[in-house]
Amino acid sequence: MVRSTRLILLFLLAFATLTMSSVSRAQVAVGVSIHIGPPALPVYPQPICPGPGYIWTPGYWAYGPAGYYWVPGTWVVAPAVGLLWTPGYWGWAGGVYVWHGGYWGPHVGFYGGINYGFGYTGVGFVGGAWHGGVYSYNTAVTNVNTTVIHNTYKTTVINNNTTVNRVSYNGGTGGTMAQPTAAEQAAAHEQHTPPTTLQTQHEHTASTNHALLASANHGQPSVAATAKPGVFSGSGVVAARPASVSANANRPNANANGANHSSTHNDRPPNKGASSPTAAKTYSPQPNQQQHGSGQPQHGSNHQPSNAPHPNEAHPNNSHQNNNRPGAPRPSEGHPTGRLGRGR
Repeated sequence: MVRSTRLILLFLLAFATLTMSSVSRAQVAVGVSIHIGPPALPVYPQPICPGPGYIWTPGYWAYGPAGYYWVPGTWVVAPAVGLLWTPGYWGWAGGVYVWHGGYWGPHVGFYGGINYGFGYTGVGFVGGAWHGGVYSYNTAVTNVNTTVIHNTYKTTVINNNTTVNRVSYNGGTGGTMAQPTAAEQAAAHEQHTPPTTLQTQHEHTASTNHALLASANHGQPSVAATAKPGVFSGSGVVAARPASVSANANRPNANANGANHSSTHNDRPPNKGASSPTAAKTYSPQPNQQQHGSGQPQHGSNHQPSNAPHPNEAHPNNSHQNNNRPGAPRPSEGHPTGRLGRGR
């Protein structure tokens, strides 16, 4: 009887060890690293927000057995009140490009200094903020119909001194040189929530679409953004535009005074240089907009509207942003000294 008990205990111990080893291997395999840099970010318009509570998650290049493929930007409902999305990014380290996955958290963390557009300027997020359990939209950089969504404000950020480009990775040849700010380092140590099930399914669906392969679309995917996760056809689906198209992501004129009469709003401006970001913020109240007090200071003026983003809710574009970003990389750019590998 004693011998049988010992055998059972040994068996359970061996099983637990194998299980822990499997978990460890799975955790290591979460990240993906390769030696060829991702293509430049495509230029695309933003689909109109489908309804209150949706938060914009920008598109990105993922990597699969057939190479890079585009995961369209889309509107997603946050998994919990108060959470914001930190986009993932590719970073050059140790001779390889490593994918750092995105996550939900109370503050926006570091995402490589990548200018994804629509409020993701490379540092923080100025596309919206939580106020009293309700998500409000910055109509200066997001495409919303203000006759349907009344929780809005307008804070225009003008990057007079920033090199505007479509670089999609951090570090290495041609990548952004941004480093985490103190606020982003603090955000990295907060509790994080992984992508929602719909986000995971959205990426999987993109991986099965041959037209989204960089080798097939040459950096201009036919499905660049969608109104909702996993919906890759019909209304609300937009295609990439030629990089030469002039587009201003920071000021959609249509929704400044009431209803937005356009179903999309342009992404990023054409490539051109300037120097360090200078934020000029203005405010235009919307009808039926909720007020939360008054008399708070505003960046760039003497007063700030009570429902404009608080620094602790979304990090504004500030002087910590990298001011020396090089031009956009070539889609096939890589490093001959790189190697294939896996990491977080």
